[in-house]
Amino acid sequence: MEQSLIKTFVLFSTLLMAGWACAAPPEHVGLLHGLARTNNSMNKLAKHLSDQGYQVLNIDYPSRKYQLAELAEIVRKEVISKTTGANKIHFVTHSMGGIIVRFMQKHDPLPNLGRVVMLGPPNRGSEIVDFFSDLWFFESINGPAGKQLGTGENSICRALGKVNFELGIITGDRSINWINSLIIPGKDDGKVSIERAKVEGMADFLIVHVSHPFIMNDKTVMTQCIHFLRNGHFKKDLGKGPPSSKR
Repeated sequence: MEQSLIKTFVLFSTLLMAGWACAAPPEHVGLLHGLARTNNSMNKLAKHLSDQGYQVLNIDYPSRKYQLAELAEIVRKEVISKTTGANKIHFVTHSMGGIIVRFMQKHDPLPNLGRVVMLGPPNRGSEIVDFFSDLWFFESINGPAGKQLGTGENSICRALGKVNFELGIITGDRSINWINSLIIPGKDDGKVSIERAKVEGMADFLIVHVSHPFIMNDKTVMTQCIHFLRNGHFKKDLGKGPPSSKR
């Protein structure tokens, strides 16, 4: 009789715990595309994250229409409206999308921000903006926010300072734009140098042999995004190209 009661209690406890696990809301991940792109560029990554059980919000925002302050406000409102009840909201961003997250957390932080992975971010600006931003066609292609991504004293990227959230950065060392790479000192991904992708306060940093426009579609990169969201660091033996560095 006593053994039967114990077995019944154990079975009931197991079923109860299973019910709680099923009822637990999935973790949310916001995706932010880069400058002059759309959320379609993040579709492959969105599917990969969704297949891993994440609730994905693939945000489209008018990257060429406003300055960074306005873009950050638009993105924040979208996140708040679409993630009601979420305990944590992670982000995976491409290029300027990472600067938008930094701007939000500097000026109007999300209280439930989780971990963030940035792909090819111009965290310390880009020399491409320095070189081309005064030319007549630059703003028509890249919009007002594009002009804010330089390396000079007025760069938003420099003004945002140290990050205060769990951040992993993946950047490429392969370029398919040799003209840009002639302008950028050191190794680069065709848009941003490896050194300028870094930011003070980051938790981990990984270099992969991928170019800037396609980094979000790389299988290794997608696997590393999942690993960082789950563990707060990258899995070093999955990287391609030179070994990762953490500084």
